[in-house]
Amino acid sequence: MIEAAIKYQKAVRIGVNWGSLDQAKMAQMMDDNGKSATPLSADELMREALIQSALESAEQAVDIGLDPNQIIISCKVSNVQDLVKVYTTLAQRCDYPLHLGLTEAGMGSKGVVASTAALALLLQAGIGDTIRVSLTPEPNESRTKEVIVAQEILQTMDIRSFTPLVTACPGCGRTTSTYFQELAMKIQSYLRAQMPVWRSQYPGVENLNVAVMGCVVNGPGESKLANIGISLPGTGETPVAPVFVDGEKTVTLKGDHIAQEFQAIVEDYVQKNYAEGGKLRSELALKSNAKIIPIQVTH
Repeated sequence: MIEAAIKYQKAVRIGVNWGSLDQAKMAQMMDDNGKSATPLSADELMREALIQSALESAEQAVDIGLDPNQIIISCKVSNVQDLVKVYTTLAQRCDYPLHLGLTEAGMGSKGVVASTAALALLLQAGIGDTIRVSLTPEPNESRTKEVIVAQEILQTMDIRSFTPLVTACPGCGRTTSTYFQELAMKIQSYLRAQMPVWRSQYPGVENLNVAVMGCVVNGPGESKLANIGISLPGTGETPVAPVFVDGEKTVTLKGDHIAQEFQAIVEDYVQKNYAEGGKLRSELALKSNAKIIPIQVTH
């Protein structure tokens, strides 16, 4: 495989997983550790075995003739603290690009939370060049959720933007109506569905921030902070919904077609502000030039 990569000038990810360590190497390290005056704990020994195995495999690939610049290393475990310690040590002991991923993270919110906790800590420390989120899919669920979670981790950390994100209220006693929840879901789904078209037509639109709020307490303030925000009525409030564009109230929506009218406002804003020559182009160029981090999402 290494010879084929050399021939075709392809990069190779050399990966080690704690579920498939070289057992002969592990046994030898356990013997040596037992004879040491300062033996490592079982967890420390496992992490050291992962790191040594990855680096030795990379050295073997280089000896065969692979350019070190064509190598990316991964050392995946399923425990958050172990993953952080392994990659922190790897970053100190080699110059290879590192592929991050919490393997076998699990299902549902547990997998999302664990992956986010592990990757965010490492990314914040400047460690990692590609990432993978590994989730157990629900029955009949699309595997694309892994990619969406990975994208949202990078975007919420201001590392790389992929699609406009929607800020929305949490559930509380002031928001017993589900209307704002439904609208937030519809707008987020609409924005993500539009991105394949918008990406080429409206450069920079992935940085758009939309707020869908559900009461008058925090709603107007949060709406003003977004590019486009709507403050829907909460429990016992007057059934009107002021809309704010770049911090300024522009219209108040009422009636049965608030969702359609708000979506039209979003579409109009995108067309006016992100088309070639739109007023946000120079601002976005300055923002993108200020922080360039070569992060990729792999699946």
